[in-house]
Amino acid sequence: MNDTDGLKRISDDRRLLGPLPEKARIVFMGTPEFAVPGLEACLEEGHRVAAVVTQPDRRKGRGRSVMFSAVKKAALSAGLEVLQPAKVSDEAFLERMRALQPDLLIVIAFGQVLRRPLLELPGCGAVNIHASLLPRYRGAAPIQWAILDREGETGLTAMLMEEGLDSGPILLQRRVAIGAEETFGGLHDRLAQLSGAFLAETLRRFQTGTLEAVPQDEDRMTYAPKITREHAAIRWEESAGAVSARIRAMDPAPGAFTVFNDLRLKLFEPRVVREEADAASVPGRVLGCAEGRLLIEAGEGVLAVGALQMPGKRRMPADDFLRGFAIPQGAVLGSPP
Repeated sequence: MNDTDGLKRISDDRRLLGPLPEKARIVFMGTPEFAVPGLEACLEEGHRVAAVVTQPDRRKGRGRSVMFSAVKKAALSAGLEVLQPAKVSDEAFLERMRALQPDLLIVIAFGQVLRRPLLELPGCGAVNIHASLLPRYRGAAPIQWAILDREGETGLTAMLMEEGLDSGPILLQRRVAIGAEETFGGLHDRLAQLSGAFLAETLRRFQTGTLEAVPQDEDRMTYAPKITREHAAIRWEESAGAVSARIRAMDPAPGAFTVFNDLRLKLFEPRVVREEADAASVPGRVLGCAEGRLLIEAGEGVLAVGALQMPGKRRMPADDFLRGFAIPQGAVLGSPP
């Protein structure tokens, strides 16, 4: 994109955006529930949503029934055209986008990489809402990694997209404190609720021509790669605080797990009851139960777990779980091989 395409250069590294047309013609791209408030904000702000692009329908569950994405459901309810390309780089899709003549792309948790031919198509570029304070936590799982790394805050970033991974200039940010016992699911939902108003503010500033595009500081960059089975495995040699963070970062999915009697048990609702190291402690050793929680030693300190889940079963409070599946005092929970 050159400086005449919706951008005015105000210094060597900062650009002033806009103004965006009052009734901008927008193509919205998103897939999961997290993106729905953003779509709703575009409509509430009075913009013309020319089309909604989301991932193709998937078959899920035992019956392999076809499941629509959350964004597709919201778009159909609003009477909007829905496009579901297998690859957004295909020429047929690009031709359809050219015909739509969008002023702006809005991208929130879409799920495919956007290349230059698509990003350069709208006159005012493409804006992405990312669930971190960029340049920290670029990538697929920023919310989970912020909890896993025991950050005190995270937030939302509006970014002008380019071909790099979450590397485009920052337009606007909102900081959000992370609660001491907050889970991935709780923080995800809280950020999603804030994202609609955040996008609306971004669009209003874009319309008035007061939105600056500021390059990211590459020296502060970190990545948040996709969560794998390895990340979900509890490491009892870590401190109680670190184990608690891992459990909360995997709640509700995929669920942090440990091994007992060759079974993978998922643990939830952790609470650190002691942080100090004890020379006699054994990482993973069960100390018993207290106040409806299972007490477990870590490398440093003690953790109290409030809920557990057996393979193929539902999540249960620790008291109920232990009535049907005994984990005796002195048993040692193992790290998966």
